[in-house]
Amino acid sequence: MASNMDREMILADFQACTGIENIDEAITLLEQNNWDLVAAINGVIPQENGILQSEYGGETLHGPAYGPTSHSTAASSTPSSSSAFRHVVPSRQIVERQPRMLDFRVEYRDRNVDVVLEDSSTVGDIKHILENELQIPASKMLLKGWKTGDVDDSTVLKTLHLPKNNSLYVLTPDLPPPSSSHSGALQESLNQNFMLIVTHREVQREYNLNFSGSSTIQEVKRNVYDLTSIPVRHQLWEGWPPSATDDSMTLAVSGLTFPCHRLTVGRRSSPVQTREQSEEQCTDVHMVSDSDGDDFEDATEFGVDDGEMFGVASSALRKSPMMPENAENEGDALLQFTAEFSSRYGDCHPVYFIGSLEAAFQEAFYGKARDRKLLAIYLHHDESVLTNVFCSQMLCAESIVSYLSQNFITWAWDMTKEANRARFLTMCTRHFGSVVAQTIRTQKTDQFPLFLIIMGKRSSNEVLNVIQGNTTVDELMMRLMAAMEIFSAQQQEDIKDEDEREARENVKREQDEAYRISLEADRAKREAQEREMAEQFRLEQIRKEQEEEREAIRLSLEQSLPPEPKEESTESVSKLRIRTPSGEFFERRFLASSKLQVVFDFVASKGYPWEEYKLLGTFPRRDVNVDLMVAYIFQL
Repeated sequence: MASNMDREMILADFQACTGIENIDEAITLLEQNNWDLVAAINGVIPQENGILQSEYGGETLHGPAYGPTSHSTAASSTPSSSSAFRHVVPSRQIVERQPRMLDFRVEYRDRNVDVVLEDSSTVGDIKHILENELQIPASKMLLKGWKTGDVDDSTVLKTLHLPKNNSLYVLTPDLPPPSSSHSGALQESLNQNFMLIVTHREVQREYNLNFSGSSTIQEVKRNVYDLTSIPVRHQLWEGWPPSATDDSMTLAVSGLTFPCHRLTVGRRSSPVQTREQSEEQCTDVHMVSDSDGDDFEDATEFGVDDGEMFGVASSALRKSPMMPENAENEGDALLQFTAEFSSRYGDCHPVYFIGSLEAAFQEAFYGKARDRKLLAIYLHHDESVLTNVFCSQMLCAESIVSYLSQNFITWAWDMTKEANRARFLTMCTRHFGSVVAQTIRTQKTDQFPLFLIIMGKRSSNEVLNVIQGNTTVDELMMRLMAAMEIFSAQQQEDIKDEDEREARENVKREQDEAYRISLEADRAKREAQEREMAEQFRLEQIRKEQEEEREAIRLSLEQSLPPEPKEESTESVSKLRIRTPSGEFFERRFLASSKLQVVFDFVASKGYPWEEYKLLGTFPRRDVNVDLMVAYIFQL
């Protein structure tokens, strides 16, 4: 059994020979071969002829030789093609390990710093390089993003088993954030317009181009490509400030002279090929031509055109982009995407949701639990050699289209243009978090297209799977079905919770309705009582007014009565005794010459008005009121 030090050397040699950068994959393959370097290499790299001798096991292994550039493509079976490969060097040379280089992209606020170190370096070496680049003391830095957790400055990178490309970020909790004045100045710079005077060296022609401060250097180069027909990768520039080291940098922070800056562009000369390169290229072509000719001629039937066979993506030959750059409306951009996708790959394709990503979330996740679906996000990239095969063979397969239509809401985005890529990464960070955004950001062009499977989980969105373009129809279907199984289990729980919640809400609604009816009944009863009390009050008021009026009349009549004559009066006097309905008696003397109205006024002054009571004579019995009425008639 090899020691830990030997295993590290074997792992490094195995990666150097096979080109496998994934540490986990390399360790798995070595463990399958009991850490036998030669056996693991022969198991990964197929070959018709060749003998590989190992010093680790002391035995001679007969197996396929392998080529210098590929570990997954088998050579032709003809002798002429096998001569294009070189055999593995003796094992003594394999053991002599070359230093392994690691690439780090370190993010700090709005800056990205690229660091390249040997794996024998330490974490502290990275901090010392960043100290010079960022002008931040190494003691103030917290270097985060390690897959193995936090490490200290003395940790050797080799012990972390890192892949070749790594992404880290720096935190400085002890340092104050940038001042608001600096942020205000940066925002002002982003809103300014820069005049770039670009001179085309070959034709001696100047172009005056206006760009906002928020535009990137990459956008400038793409616009210059439209004017000069010089592809971005072939452009040779002069005049950019030393600080403009990254094409994703905005003009506002690149150090350009405001408001006008001069630049010169020319075509980069192609390097002269060496004789060995020419021979190797000729040998490669010979190898392809020695294979079945029908496979080469009919390559387009499998979604691969001539441009892709020679390493040139066919998308470079197309005029119409899948999606306009800097589209203001996501719905309009997706309409063009759908139309262009149909024109390229036919009408049998997934039904893409037309609308913003937020609207797709609403459609997929925020309906009733029984109506919810998974969200599939297709990320297209025209410059990937896998795109044409993935779209034509897998994404447009009837089984895939049918399964997606029944169980998924499919939303698409084009990552070819840098502006569209940045826009999606911003959306991704907002909805899925920085970890998922960083994962997509680190994907290489040849790993596209990507298929993201998203499941809405209560208050968050969970990425179930990220499917790369190098897959098959069966594998794609299996991964979609696996995601659907996870979603179905969660959906059943959501349906159960929703039913229980609706039952509780129904009970609450019934209780609220009963309470509302009770309140209305109480209110109606209270209003009736209030009306009855108001009516009683009104009648009481009327009664009081009538009593007051009657009392006023009584007092008036009492005051208007003539004085009662005395018994010794010389005039003829009549004494009347009047019995009331209550049994009481009133007595008074009246002059014989007085009118009958005086008697009635007297009775009325006692509270018995003649309109309500009758005055009856006892003997003979007669109605005195009638006599009074007759007297009134005669007076009239």
